[in-house]
Amino acid sequence: MSQIHHTSRYFALGLILALFSGLFLTGLAQAAQAAREDRPGNGPGRDRHFPVQEAREDRPSAGPVRDRHVPAQGAREDGPVRLSGRNEFRDRRYQHDRVYPVRGHVVRSLPRNHRVVVHGGARYYFSRGAWYRPRGPRFAIVAPPIGLFVSFLPPYYATVWVGGRPYYYANEIYYAHRGDGYVVVEPPKDDVSQAPPPADQMFIYPRQNQSEPQQATDRYECHSWAVNQTGFDPTRLPGDAPDIGRGDRRADYQRAMSACLDGRGYTVK
Repeated sequence: MSQIHHTSRYFALGLILALFSGLFLTGLAQAAQAAREDRPGNGPGRDRHFPVQEAREDRPSAGPVRDRHVPAQGAREDGPVRLSGRNEFRDRRYQHDRVYPVRGHVVRSLPRNHRVVVHGGARYYFSRGAWYRPRGPRFAIVAPPIGLFVSFLPPYYATVWVGGRPYYYANEIYYAHRGDGYVVVEPPKDDVSQAPPPADQMFIYPRQNQSEPQQATDRYECHSWAVNQTGFDPTRLPGDAPDIGRGDRRADYQRAMSACLDGRGYTVK
């Protein structure tokens, strides 16, 4: 009887040990499986440690807005070209060759050192050739309205000439001199030239370190004044005006042009 009792006790202890061994081995197997799944690239477990980051506002979006403003790659060589994978485009018109953000793109905050311009009761913000307007708590890249007046030009621009008058181009925007500043104007409908109109073989030197836009404005205004004073316009073809006294009127134009430019701080030879 005692032997049967001892045998039963040993059998019970064996069952308990077997149960604990099974639980221990099962725990080890689960831990190993979890470790394998937690490694990058090994199944769905990777999402717990490598979540897909939420797209930021300043990253390229997949919506149609980004293609509204700029033609796709393959536009003509002097036109705007979208930069692949970015909310920016390269403006190569008139050899401008500068990069700007695409209109319609939204940013969380304005760039530092931006300028504020009020037009029609609305506030516009300018920085490095780009214009911004509030859109809720953020800011959208926009085109400035025609007629917006500014006291400055973009830091980089191309000077072009239309009908002998200078325009300043940057980021698909044309500025024209007006008063003591510049105004946003419609794109010219006439032929645009990157070469200034001829000054009838005059060599003009700025004595007062006038800026390029100031030189262009002075040259245009003096040209217009000299034409009005003499009735002679060297930018017109000979067939556009009578040839009678053309040589004398050319000399009068040169004297008037020289006097005007000299009074504005230029040396004319």
